Amino acid sequence: VQLQASGGGLMQTGGSLRLSCAASGSIRGIEMMAWYRQAPGQQRELVATASLGGWINYADSVKGRFTISRDNAKNILYLQMGDLRPEDTAVYYCNAAYTTVLPGRYWGRGTQVTVSS
Repeated sequence: VQLQASGGGLMQTGGSLRLSCAASGSIRGIEMMAWYRQAPGQQRELVATASLGGWINYADSVKGRFTISRDNAKNILYLQMGDLRPEDTAVYYCNAAYTTVLPGRYWGRGTQVTVSS
């Protein structure tokens, strides 16, 4: 599986963005898909997770603002981001795993999200 994230950009505080992660192969067999982010000088952190069975989880910092979804028919993972804040500024990466253990072995190239105050 190859993953390609897109949709990043420059937004003002309070704005919205939708990130997409397109898989080159089928993601039907992939158990876990997730979004991570890494801000300058910080460790990569888990933002949101979506399992094949529909289980979804979010980091506390994005709960109520971000929504993760996966379209297995189109082989795309999404991250709808709302009420963006400067602290959301980071490179966002999608990740996939055939098991329930994250991070999985498959990473996409990151997409930059910058939120100005």
